[in-house]
Amino acid sequence: MNAGQLQSLKDLIEFLKQQEVGEFELEQEGLKVRLSFAGQGGSTGNLDLGQLSHLLRHASAAPSASVASVAAPTHLPNVSGGPSAAELPAAVEEAGLHIIKSPIVGTFYEASAPGAEPYIKVGDQVESGQVICIVEAMKLMNEIESDVAGEVVKRMVASGQPVEYGQPLFAIRRR
Repeated sequence: MNAGQLQSLKDLIEFLKQQEVGEFELEQEGLKVRLSFAGQGGSTGNLDLGQLSHLLRHASAAPSASVASVAAPTHLPNVSGGPSAAELPAAVEEAGLHIIKSPIVGTFYEASAPGAEPYIKVGDQVESGQVICIVEAMKLMNEIESDVAGEVVKRMVASGQPVEYGQPLFAIRRR
């Protein structure tokens, strides 16, 4: 990577931070860059796609380079204009619901094995200490337990999805 490419990459990173993009992935001619910004609010409402396109073109010396994927993080606002997952916990907590958050970084699984029944589903009653999901980290399956008793109101991640430390997993209405 030459000095011009490095500067373009730095400009891209700064742009993504300013736009509060939580996660970004770029693959060009054997070079793969994946950025994840911890603590970003994840707003893309004012993301200037023209400016992003310009930065991407200049991030590589090869004019035919292409973006393989731009991963939309789970904490970005949904297309319908509803609250973002970052805003959701505050709204849910105001409604008297308890948020169960991931205690570790890893991959969320709703069941003990592929094809098995999920530990819990929306509408189920859970007890404090009951296993509600698994978060796989470094090939270790970590059982996540509910810290409250109540009814499962919402699951906030999909099975097989990467999760970050502190990311909301479930909303529980306490008994």
